[in-house]
Amino acid sequence: MSMVRALTLALLLIEPRNVPWHVSYESPTILNKLTVAGSFNNWDPKVHPLQSTDGRFWQMTLSLPPGKYTYKFVLNGSQWILDPKARLSEDDGNGNVNSVLLLYPLEYAIPSKRGDGKLTESVIGHGTTPLSRNYDRGKIHLALTVRPNDVESVEVVVYKRRYTMSRTASDEIVEKWTRCVPWNRTSPLKYWFEVKDGPLKKVIGAGPLKGEPFMIDPRTFKPFEVPKWVERTVLYQIFPDRFAKARNHKGVAPWDTEPRWDSRLGGDIAGVLSKADYLRDLGIGAVYFNPVFLSPSIHRYEATDYRLVDPLFGTNAEFAAMVKALRVKGIRTILDFAANHTAVDFFAFADVVKNEEKSPYKDWYFIHSFPVKVQGNPNYDAWFGFPSMPKLNCKNPEVQKYLLDSIAYWHRLAPISGWRLDVPNEVDASFWRAFRPHAKSLDPEAWIVGEIWGDGSPWLQGDQFDSVMNYPFRDAVVRFVAEGSLKPSEFMQRLELIVAKYPPQVSRNLMNLLGSHDTPRIAILCKGRLELIKMAAAIQFTWLGVPSVYYGDELGTEGGRDPQNRRGMRWDLATPQNEVLQFYKRLIRLRNASPALQTGDTMRLACDDTQKFLAYLRHEGKDAAIVAVNRSERPLKKRILLPSLVRHRFGKECLNAVDGRSLSCAAQSVTLSLKPMETVVLVPSIKRYTALFSP
Repeated sequence: MSMVRALTLALLLIEPRNVPWHVSYESPTILNKLTVAGSFNNWDPKVHPLQSTDGRFWQMTLSLPPGKYTYKFVLNGSQWILDPKARLSEDDGNGNVNSVLLLYPLEYAIPSKRGDGKLTESVIGHGTTPLSRNYDRGKIHLALTVRPNDVESVEVVVYKRRYTMSRTASDEIVEKWTRCVPWNRTSPLKYWFEVKDGPLKKVIGAGPLKGEPFMIDPRTFKPFEVPKWVERTVLYQIFPDRFAKARNHKGVAPWDTEPRWDSRLGGDIAGVLSKADYLRDLGIGAVYFNPVFLSPSIHRYEATDYRLVDPLFGTNAEFAAMVKALRVKGIRTILDFAANHTAVDFFAFADVVKNEEKSPYKDWYFIHSFPVKVQGNPNYDAWFGFPSMPKLNCKNPEVQKYLLDSIAYWHRLAPISGWRLDVPNEVDASFWRAFRPHAKSLDPEAWIVGEIWGDGSPWLQGDQFDSVMNYPFRDAVVRFVAEGSLKPSEFMQRLELIVAKYPPQVSRNLMNLLGSHDTPRIAILCKGRLELIKMAAAIQFTWLGVPSVYYGDELGTEGGRDPQNRRGMRWDLATPQNEVLQFYKRLIRLRNASPALQTGDTMRLACDDTQKFLAYLRHEGKDAAIVAVNRSERPLKKRILLPSLVRHRFGKECLNAVDGRSLSCAAQSVTLSLKPMETVVLVPSIKRYTALFSP
């Protein structure tokens, strides 16, 4: 779960006025307490209690900035329910449905209409964050936000030269206009915006009167840089206990046993090394390991020791050797890091339990009373109330030093390439602002990716993360492909909105996943239908971002919620006869060969909701790829117009990279015959791609 705000409220020139939210709930039974938890309070069920005189009718008023929020009521501290009066609800991407609150600015009481000569000036916004002005690939990207359906055109004026801006995305609260212009970063950049609506023209600049130009000083401007290697990489997620084992371990369950929360299967470092050639041949460029540190749990998210590999997995020396061996094969290593909570046998918490108020570590946690009781409803803060996961006080300088020193320990031991951060929205942002420069000082190319389930904008301003796990992408693919509940236009709008939320270099390194250790597997969501599994994978490998394969998905492995999604890897399925595996291999080879699919920009080409058809373009330099999807149960014949900027790249012939067939291209279009539920990826018929299908 994470903070969900409107698209770009952070861009506003002034802080938006808060809007009152009158919260109420009428219970059929008498309650002892009632709270509301949501994206506005990091889902903390203790922060906002409602008041009642009879235990049945509860109410309160919150003052929040305008935006979109998700929430639930929490009855008696444990029962989470939807708001029965909420008009909207949505899935969080993991099957959990939350109520939706839309808080509009007060000025939105009067409807907006393009061309009426009226502007809602209070929400016209442009700031200093990368969401407003961002330097990427030799150009400065400028963005202005306005009220949806409120303006007809926007121009940005740079040194008296005018550039027309494009409307790139909108949500319920704001509409975003963008334009990129050249900037050599040697002289100050001065600019202002001109907004037009009907007869009205409004100049948007800096200063109290908004008439002064905005200015970017190259001496103080620091571009938001992310590691360049990531966007050219295919990721692979390994759950250490369940991927592969090469040794016999005492006390572990059989590898093919029905998975349980409390049973270990004994996956180990030697097992990973035994499958290194499999990963290399698959085309993987980096492996993300779920936690490997010593822990009492199978998932190892509560660490007993942040500086010791779990002995069941191997030794520290074996781990370092594995990382180096994988790197020799061209495979980087990314580690999972849970800074929010520890195990109860972690040295600091164990000392607090033993020595109580005399413990030097008592301020490392949020202890409410002594003695500390490790039991249900613990008298200390714990992750989601689980007594086995006491919450660390990451604002404490001693805690920060210990955790950052632990990061440094692993960088000294092995060439770690990045860190996936567990539940980072529950950790104070000051820690992540210390984490980033520390990790980058150890390796400037270290990748920092946060587990954020919704909008990651607050963490992607250049001072915390490089990327987030793109669960909104997964949710859109599941709804469009697996469920068929989204229309093609709705699906494309969701994907485009995700791209618009972030600076381009962030969008290119978003962790695009179809599943993880926290979600049902894509194969079971597609009900085992091969054509849908292929469609989901094809979109994952051709849309903007970095594809991340959850171990076994490339084999068509099925599995529902945890623990069913964490079963032992089905190595018996890793055969040349496995059609899903061969399809994944082809997609990975294609992406590894395609500059357009690695770093190219996106463009919508076609959407037909009636025929359930869509097409989009990826283009970069001299390379391009066209993706066409038929989500219907009927064959389709479609003519796709080629944008002028890519016509010369295809010539008279192009290649369907999914099956190797050649297709004829007209001067300005290509005509496709698609089977039911078929996905086609068209690339130029050049040696780089024809070689993919050579014997």
